[in-house]
Amino acid sequence: MCGILGIVSDCRSPAVRQQQARTMLGTIRHRGPDEFGIYQDEHATLGSVRLSIVDLSTGQQPICNEDETVWIVFNGEIFNYIELRPDLERRGHRFMTNTDTEVLLHLYEDLGADCLPKLNGEFAFAIWDARQQHLFLARDRFGIRPLFWTEAHGAFYFSSEIKGILSDPAIAAELDPVSLDQVFRYWCPLAGRTIFRGISELPPGHFLKYSHGNVTLQRYWFLSFPPSAERASGQVDHRLADERAEQLAQLLGDATRIRLRSDVPVAAYLSGGLDSSLIARMAADRSRKDLATFSITFDDPVFDESLFQRQVSRLLGTRHEVVCATYRDIAQVFPQVIWHTESPLVRTGPAPMFLLSRLVRDCGFKVALTGEGADEILAGYDIFKEAAIRRFWARHPESRIRPLLFRRLYDDIPGFGTASAAFKAEFFRMGLLNVDSPMYSHMVRWRNNERTRRFFSAELLAMVNGEIGTPPEVPGEFSTWGSLEKSQYLETTIFLSQYLLSSQGDRMAMAHSVESRLPFLDYRVVEFCCHLPSNLKLRGLQEKYLLRRVAQSLLPPEIGQRLKRPYRAPVFRTFFSRPVPDYVLDLLSEHEIKRTGLFNALAVASLVARLLRGEAIGETDSMALAGILSTQLVHHQFIGKFPIPQPLPDERIKFRSLSMAA
Repeated sequence: MCGILGIVSDCRSPAVRQQQARTMLGTIRHRGPDEFGIYQDEHATLGSVRLSIVDLSTGQQPICNEDETVWIVFNGEIFNYIELRPDLERRGHRFMTNTDTEVLLHLYEDLGADCLPKLNGEFAFAIWDARQQHLFLARDRFGIRPLFWTEAHGAFYFSSEIKGILSDPAIAAELDPVSLDQVFRYWCPLAGRTIFRGISELPPGHFLKYSHGNVTLQRYWFLSFPPSAERASGQVDHRLADERAEQLAQLLGDATRIRLRSDVPVAAYLSGGLDSSLIARMAADRSRKDLATFSITFDDPVFDESLFQRQVSRLLGTRHEVVCATYRDIAQVFPQVIWHTESPLVRTGPAPMFLLSRLVRDCGFKVALTGEGADEILAGYDIFKEAAIRRFWARHPESRIRPLLFRRLYDDIPGFGTASAAFKAEFFRMGLLNVDSPMYSHMVRWRNNERTRRFFSAELLAMVNGEIGTPPEVPGEFSTWGSLEKSQYLETTIFLSQYLLSSQGDRMAMAHSVESRLPFLDYRVVEFCCHLPSNLKLRGLQEKYLLRRVAQSLLPPEIGQRLKRPYRAPVFRTFFSRPVPDYVLDLLSEHEIKRTGLFNALAVASLVARLLRGEAIGETDSMALAGILSTQLVHHQFIGKFPIPQPLPDERIKFRSLSMAA
């Protein structure tokens, strides 16, 4: 795992580019504190900060091909590199290291962009062909690893984090109003966008080519399902279910096995739920060493799952470490969290993950397995049940019985789980009969999120009104999929890729130089699950039906059959428990709200007054609070006072070059 960066320019001197690359390295050094390297020629500068995990002695980047004309900087892991290497050696490639990085480089030499479907991994990388003066960037199928780019002042920049790009004083940070509106509606900017105007994200499953000032962007993979006519429905065929459960267990076991490949110890995150417990069990069964597990607990019992975490740890015999996330802890690290997410948040969930990765690193680990992805690919969230109930109700909209099924949803949301049946029926009635809308499964959530826009300033509303209602893009075959699969596509490509894997995943882990590995997002597991009959994922209102069958022989029933409890963290009590942190009151003050000009000062003042009186607020206002405060932090940290770091000293960097002395 690493951080990567680069500058391609004919109008900037190599000396200037090298100095800027040293500053960029200093900005993202938390991603790879072990080694630093720069490659440079007359047209391009590539840089890498390395977290040494595979081939600790000879794997320093940038790495070149045999004649030193093609160079790579690589962030991530190619888990099937061992299987790929022998064929490359038979074709005449000579290897100088035992890394997956060099396997990737030679595979690209042979196949170009066609190498990407052969990779089983979590990656973002850049390859510079010095002969052709051609830059190639690529990102893994789900966007587990980040990569950003921009063109400015006659140069093309890329970096694992936006702050690397912003470390050039000539590039000023400016908030993009449309992206900010998307954060408040979808919880994240949509694919390709960032919160900063003019800085783009390479979307998941895409590659980019830059040559002589021209940028081309192309998709090589997207989440896809068979047409609905080919999908089984109705009663479960138990013989088929047993066969599919065995196949899923084998695939998931192998995905876990290859993610244990490492020259440093591998740990596992343990939430106490089905997904992480199953991965921990599979890892413990396949690991050559005793497994260490790490968990988050909360002093607020509404969010705490420590009882189940301890039970699984005892079952597996793991060395178990715990961090307790108190209100004060979450509030204290929240500014650091925003520095690493580089985006506003409408949740506080990333903050405990920040605390967890710090604990992992303090205990001497660099790598941790996680259970992310299972809920999206196997239909584990209540939003899938919500869509199913709404479609069921829409067939008889006059029914008073069918909406009673909503009582079984969202018990984890304070105040909502205990709301009356009449309230829930009215809440979920919105757009009930619009079943042909491609956004049907998510329209209630997104429309409810739009209520947070009442805190926007008139100026901000004027800038984004033209974009209201612009739906996320979907592929052409989307209309042929079943209703559950449409829901899964939206949840996976928006919530999972753009928020969960980014703000809550990579960015929180790498803040403390920890690499997360996600067996459920092995592309073989994902594509297998995409072809499952819908009723093997969501059976009635039982989520993750097939995964529960897998768990029957591996976990006790009280874990394997637990109802899904989404990971959540407290919001308004985090920031307004006594004493209220000074930065909260400062950034939400009338003066600061008016200075940034993004929010309605009177509306924010009213919300703050309620919280200072000790009033509880609902879910939507909690989201608004987190969004406003985090946006103010983004403005303060990246626009108001962006700290340009000191360049890394030359003696810390390994320099490589073609046509000039380092």
